[in-house]
Amino acid sequence: MPAYVIVEVSIHDPERYEAYKALTPSSLEPFGGRFVVRGGASEPLEGDWNPERIILLEFPSADQARAWWHSEAYTAARKIRQEAAHTNMLLVEGLV
Repeated sequence: MPAYVIVEVSIHDPERYEAYKALTPSSLEPFGGRFVVRGGASEPLEGDWNPERIILLEFPSADQARAWWHSEAYTAARKIRQEAAHTNMLLVEGLV
């Protein structure tokens, strides 16, 4: 069953965040991950949620998503992101 990682990011160090963006794509590949949404324009349709940046990742399974998040390659990128931005990240399983 596919799984998705939904990420809301508020960047406070744009220069440092660029380093994170450069490292992340290659960290996804070994786990079958791919970007579905990467920071495009968003528009609130209901409520007052208006995030600065949204990312949606797709993985073949929740296990693959977890393995990516815990991987050595992503750990290095994650540390940079945590220094450069505030993030909310959620793993959700998709439909079969």
